[in-house]
Order: sequence, then C-alpha cells, then structure tokens
Amino acid sequence: MKPLLRALGAVLLAGFMAPAFAADLRLQPLPPPAPVNAALAEFGRHLFFETRLSGDGSRSCASCHLPEKGFADGQALSRGYNGTEHFRNAPGLLSVRLKPRLMWDGRGSDLAGAVREMVLDAQFMNGETRIIAERIRQIPQLLSLWRRAFAGQGEKAELRGEQAFEAIAEYLKTLDFGETSVDRALRGEAALEPLAEEGLRLFSGRAGCIQCHHGPLLSDGKPHRLGVPEHPAIMREPLRAISLLRHHAERGLPQPMAERGDVGAYAVSKNPAERGGFVTPPLRGLAHTGPYMHNGRFASIEEAIDFHDRGGGPGSVLRPLDLGARERQALAAFLRALSAPLAPVAAPPAYDYGSVARTRR
Repeated sequence: MKPLLRALGAVLLAGFMAPAFAADLRLQPLPPPAPVNAALAEFGRHLFFETRLSGDGSRSCASCHLPEKGFADGQALSRGYNGTEHFRNAPGLLSVRLKPRLMWDGRGSDLAGAVREMVLDAQFMNGETRIIAERIRQIPQLLSLWRRAFAGQGEKAELRGEQAFEAIAEYLKTLDFGETSVDRALRGEAALEPLAEEGLRLFSGRAGCIQCHHGPLLSDGKPHRLGVPEHPAIMREPLRAISLLRHHAERGLPQPMAERGDVGAYAVSKNPAERGGFVTPPLRGLAHTGPYMHNGRFASIEEAIDFHDRGGGPGSVLRPLDLGARERQALAAFLRALSAPLAPVAAPPAYDYGSVARTRR
C-alpha cells in the first residue's frame, strides 16, 4: 500500500499538470520552519498584541489579524484607526515569511518594513517611534523582554522604536500553516478524498488554476487584473472613500481625486497594464480567511469559484472555464483540503505601566 501512496504523491506533484505548463508550476510542500532569534521573536509576540504601539493605545496588530481567523479579521473590508475605515481586505499572516510581495497592490518585500508602515500609518495604528520606545521603557515586563532580545548589543544598547518592528517581523516568521491532507498526499503518505482528488486534477489541468496558484503558498506573487467588482461600501461610506483617495494621493497618481475605484498595482508601478491588478492571494488556509479577494467581494469559496468560472469581470485576463456543477464542487473540496485546523494562540498578558517609588522628605 505504501509504494502505491508514494506513487500517488509523485502523480500529485507532477502528473496532473498539463504538458504546456512549465516544470516549476507545481504544488510544493511548505519549506522547513524559518530560523529565528527566539528572544527577539518572543519580544515581538508580546508587541503584536500590544495596543500601546498605536497612537491612542486602542489598537494592536491583532486587532486586524486575529489568530482564530488565520490572522485575518473575517471582515470584507478592514477597519482603520479610530475615525477612519479602510478600503481593502486584511490578508492572513500565516507563512507570510514566504510571500515575495506583502501587500495586495504589490508593495513591500521586507517584513520589518511592512510592519513599520502598518504601525506608523495614520490609517492603521497611527504610532510614532519615539512614543513607542518610551511606552516600552515604562512597562517593566516589556523592557525586560527588550533587554533579552538585544542583549548582544551590550550595556550601551539603546531602546529605539524601530526595534519593535524588527521584533514583530521576527515573530511573524514563526507563524506557519499547519500540515494538510494535501501535504500528506504530496509525500505519498495518504490519499486525498475522491472529490478533492478530482478537484486537484482540474486545478492542475483543464481549469488552469496552477498557472497563477503554484509553489508552497499556491501563489505566483504577481499582480493580475481579474475585474473584481468594486465593493459598494467604498463609495457609500465616506470614511472608506477618503482613505482610498488619500492612498491615491500618497502614491502620486496624476489625478487622485478623479479616481473612483481601487486601481491596485497601478498606484505603485504607474504601469497602465497593471491598473486594477492585485497580487495573487495564497490558497493555503483558505477556509479560515474569508471573505475573499482584495476587497472581500465574495463571501464564500463557491462564489469565488463561480467568478473565475465566468472568466472574471470587465477587463479580466481570465478566460471562461464553463465548469459543470460537479467540477465546481470538486474544486471547492480541493481548496478546503488546503486548510489545516488552526493552532490555538493565546494572547500574552496585558502588562501595566511601572510605578515610580515615592520617597519621604
């Protein structure tokens, strides 16, 4: 039986792919865990859940990236800092270390840099590096964690707010997807359920999903234009519209106030071919991170499959697939098989500020 399963694993890795696909367009297991600085990652774990990194002390990274939601937030459009709302879906953070581009529009390849942007941006956490450093300094437990993390710098080590971004990035490297039935099948240790196996054949063959969804995360990390409909809340809710227009202005669009939709990667590259393009999302953990697409436009995996089956929306690079009902069900079964149960993550305790001892005169 084991030789048969190993042979099946080899088929899953290569045999289901159409001959026209390049050799590297294949499903791959997750690589080994990333080596991390344990003390720095532990400091980052506490800071990830620490609301006092934000300007008014009300929001943490975990406000939009909830462990029980696959480190997404379960909302179509994410919340912004108090007094703002955002115009895109909060992506999950599991195995984020493997993403070549960290934002929906293709921005960000450096994890610490992306953390810095999210913490300091007025639309997200509205933090300030000097205030962050001072708040850490005034919380004895966090200061102790900082000393352990940066002990190698000696007694002259200086506490700086930027170190918080390094620490959170180090913690994020420890977050990984769990092992799935697909991973076990890839290694030849178990067979997929028949419907999921049928879906894999479609995914890697006639449906052509693997052309953009390949590698360990099932993403090519590139922006593509699919014609996803705009989320009506963006123009219906003024705070979301303001956030979008501000984003366009900050990115240097020639007429930012004239834009009435999310232009995606075009705002970063200024390449007209990338207008309306968004980076291919990973498919691991999909069952935990809905709603789907850059603006949460589709509430279920089935809705997303139907959209792709139709060939997407106006200006899409997709082609209609004309899948039957059984084929769509099979694809959904395979996509769900890419999700493992989420490991429980407990938030660290919320430490109070230290007190200054009073002396009698």
